[in-house]
Amino acid sequence: MRQNEKLLHNMKEYEKQKLPKWFNGDLYDEGAEVQNRFSGEKYGLNNIELSMYDFVIGATMCMEMGMPCNVNELRKGLDWFRKNNAEAYMVLLD
Repeated sequence: MRQNEKLLHNMKEYEKQKLPKWFNGDLYDEGAEVQNRFSGEKYGLNNIELSMYDFVIGATMCMEMGMPCNVNELRKGLDWFRKNNAEAYMVLLD
């Protein structure tokens, strides 16, 4: 998908997306391009997706460091991504 097509796709998805009631992370005003920490592949996220992405990554890091975290909310965050932007999920979180 070309960059302009991705941007248009993200704008359409943004109109449909909402963060779930259980989400207790920060809601960002702007999106950003994110890089997969293992593969180096990049993907542009809107503000809602970026908010959830950071929530998921933060919960993952807490779990990896052995800190207390809510694994159920981590799973819910991953499920939210699969449902709301499967392509971004595959690039960044799979």
